[in-house]
Amino acid sequence: MTLLKHWSTPTGGRPLADVDLPREGHRIGVGEDEIHALVDVESAGRGFDGLGRVRMLFEPHIFYRELGAGPARDEAVRLGLAYKSWKPGAYPRDSYPRLERAIALCDRHGRGWEPALRACSWGLGQIMGFNCKLAGYPSAYEMVSAFRESEGIQLRGMVDFVKNTGLDDELRRHDWHGLARGYNGAGYRKNGYHTKLAASYARWSKIKDTPWSQEADAHFGRDSQRGHDFSTLETLWEAILRLFDPKGATT
Repeated sequence: MTLLKHWSTPTGGRPLADVDLPREGHRIGVGEDEIHALVDVESAGRGFDGLGRVRMLFEPHIFYRELGAGPARDEAVRLGLAYKSWKPGAYPRDSYPRLERAIALCDRHGRGWEPALRACSWGLGQIMGFNCKLAGYPSAYEMVSAFRESEGIQLRGMVDFVKNTGLDDELRRHDWHGLARGYNGAGYRKNGYHTKLAASYARWSKIKDTPWSQEADAHFGRDSQRGHDFSTLETLWEAILRLFDPKGATT
């Protein structure tokens, strides 16, 4: 299996369950509308792309930084895989071929996969690989491997990142400027991240929330291996049906 096939093979990763959003929001004292807003702006609500791969964007200016001075970076610059400063409109439709080339370059120079994986943003929250520890993982490799499993795991990583960077206060206050600055950097105004967050929150706040309670979650639990959520009676009934007739359930 080539490097590209390893990362670009469709994972069959599980999509979000409706209750994942209020469940994760509860951990930082917000509702599902705030979580919806952040996910919408970062990834349009999709943690996997149309080919079933983890949604990803390779950032050449970050790869430049991660490689540091030396022959590996010199080669990356010559190949167009790295440059010193961010450039607008310099992104191909598919970043995975770039990632394959970056990984291959790192291998040639004995650097392992980390510099390439750290130079990408990943999943529902578009968490940069170099922020893996803030998302709860010791390495970018382990973060991406986990994100391949499900959007629910991606969402938890995003919420951990928000909490560990202290941005949960901004999210609770609906301080969209502060949240956008902390999440997207000082240039957030150029892309209107703050206005997009406010608009998405306003839209979701008019939609009825998903029924969820911490008590029901604790009582019924979650079958994390199969990705079934038992915190509502409907999904619990579906699980019971599967026990007696695997073809009788609708989900």
